[in-house]
Amino acid sequence: MPPTGPRPLRADAQRNRDRLLDAAARAFSQAGGAEVTLDAIAKDAGVGIGTLYRHFPTREALVEATYRKELARLCDATGELLESLPPDEALRTWMDRFVDYMTTKRGMADALRAVIASGGNPFSESKARLTEAVTTLTRAGVAAGRVRPDVDAADLVASLGGVSLMAAEPTQREQAGRILDLLMDGLRYGARGTAAEPGT
Repeated sequence: MPPTGPRPLRADAQRNRDRLLDAAARAFSQAGGAEVTLDAIAKDAGVGIGTLYRHFPTREALVEATYRKELARLCDATGELLESLPPDEALRTWMDRFVDYMTTKRGMADALRAVIASGGNPFSESKARLTEAVTTLTRAGVAAGRVRPDVDAADLVASLGGVSLMAAEPTQREQAGRILDLLMDGLRYGARGTAAEPGT
């Protein structure tokens, strides 16, 4: 039986696709990103507009692929972070990346709605993947005695979503970081409600 599914891209074609997705993520995360032209994205990626259309025949296709790549980039970072940082620091670093991811997502909001209107569902895996990533990080923190054991991953994802709303404006990003620090302090082992003794 012949193999099914899309054929792997040649190395140069894969590089072009990756450059286009990175350029699109940069464009959509900036102020006015919803209005950025495909020509501008192609130029930033260092490819021609024809190359963009070969990979992404519509704006909606580019938006959905960019969103899915940013989601995968965020969720797949857990292993790298846990290898290089203590679990609580890995979780705090991931929180910053979550806010950056949400900023990019907001820049694509109108285009994502167009994707949904055309029958797509770019968010089909989002909640499950984000919850899984947070679960991986918090479990590592609990095992290392650095994160309190009663943390609910879904609650934490919802809390991060709320904090990210205030980072819509660049001037508020610093404040969002301070709030993430407060949230992380509440998640660390020894916070109120854990088994740690007062004053320890």
